[in-house]
Amino acid sequence: MIEDTRTVDQSRLISGATGDWEVIIGLEVHAQVTSDAKLFSGASTAFGAEPNANVSLVDAAMPGMLPVINRFCVEQAVKTGLGLKAKINHRSVFDRKNYFYPDLPQGYQISQYKQPVVGEGHILLDMPNGEVVKVGIERLHLEQDAGKSLHDQHPTMSYVDLNRSGVALMEIVSKPDMRSADEAKAYVGKLRTILRYLGTCDGDMEKGNLRADVNVSVRRPGEPFGTRCEIKNVNSIRFMGQAIEYEARRQIGILEDGGSIDQETRLFDARKGETRSMRSKEEAHDYRYFPDPDLLPLEVEEAWITEIKASLPELPDEKKQRFMSDYGLNAYDAGVLVADRDMADYFEAVAKGRDSKLAVNWVTGDLAAHANARNTGVLELGISADHLGELIDLIQDGTISGKIAKDVLAIMVEEGGSPKAIVEQRGLVQVTDISALEAIIDQVIAANPGQVEQVKTKPKTIGWFVGQVMKQSGGKANPQAVNELLKTKLGVE
Repeated sequence: MIEDTRTVDQSRLISGATGDWEVIIGLEVHAQVTSDAKLFSGASTAFGAEPNANVSLVDAAMPGMLPVINRFCVEQAVKTGLGLKAKINHRSVFDRKNYFYPDLPQGYQISQYKQPVVGEGHILLDMPNGEVVKVGIERLHLEQDAGKSLHDQHPTMSYVDLNRSGVALMEIVSKPDMRSADEAKAYVGKLRTILRYLGTCDGDMEKGNLRADVNVSVRRPGEPFGTRCEIKNVNSIRFMGQAIEYEARRQIGILEDGGSIDQETRLFDARKGETRSMRSKEEAHDYRYFPDPDLLPLEVEEAWITEIKASLPELPDEKKQRFMSDYGLNAYDAGVLVADRDMADYFEAVAKGRDSKLAVNWVTGDLAAHANARNTGVLELGISADHLGELIDLIQDGTISGKIAKDVLAIMVEEGGSPKAIVEQRGLVQVTDISALEAIIDQVIAANPGQVEQVKTKPKTIGWFVGQVMKQSGGKANPQAVNELLKTKLGVE
């Protein structure tokens, strides 16, 4: 019996023809363990090798070959469990999960079932509306991946590549605590961030290193859980959101027409934006689980868990709280920064000894805009933290204005170089000389008598004069000095 841990949230209900419906979502995320060797053999896990180049006799299930557990993969699983605030089980068992696929050489998968290495934990989701949603983790177990069938290499035959066969996976099973596609997307994003912080999975969905089976059901608010359908092997957060939205609507339509939902496994067709039936959903007994006779129970000592725990990095939730307390950032800015560990480290290097709000604005604002325009990451722009910090220093000491700084940043992105050198070489130093500014201001005032009269009745229109003076100075005038001089000359408070 699965426990329903959340109360009904009216804002997340879906309106149907006959009333409101609640969507229930649980995820089984398969995360490839970051390891040089496979779970039960020493074969390489390197991506992109020639087909069947990274296959040992164990991976190919040759007669008499016995699996040997990779201690580092176990360590990575324990580390992930600790990062998920989960219980680490001192004793776990590997089972054989029996099913047939052409790319599964043994005819069974070595996995874990009733006694996984990691038990219950949780993840906190920071939603855009400021709500924090707690999603429970049911379990994390280790298992080996299957190979890959290739259907487009020959007109009449399918090929099998066993390079992935035996690669270590962590299957991270959530509780059915999510109530919208946005929550499910936030969950996978947060989980991927935690895995990357820990260094236990690179989270590269394009390579298949992180993929999700999505369980979706619908019910009337307050009623028991409905029959679920599983959407298999979704490898894009965006596609996952589309799949959930479609599947929920599909089930609502069937139920409102008086039909019933068949428990089944479905696939998402990204091109058509719809799910389609793949096969009836298997139950655990269909796999005939039993303990693998070639592997002893896995014993994890408390001393080793303590040692692993001591090696954990500062995780996203803790880093976010520190950024808010130490740097005075709001929850949104802190959340944006900690979503990427490298970005968070970059910000800290820029903010050291400087105005942290100015630093976060430049990192997540102007610099991020340049990165987005080039479809790349902030760090890939090649602007060092020292150089961005130097640019901020030039603004703060009055050498250049904020507007000029934006132009300097654009030059840094396109051509490289230090901001100080760019400012000196191109004569971009801010004009602060009062006499020079007065000359420009007098010229602008003399040329616009109509605007002068308007300012006297509408003082806020003085901004028009500021803009004209900035234009005449090529953006080099100090805006604050210009504003004060204009107020004096125009008699505006």
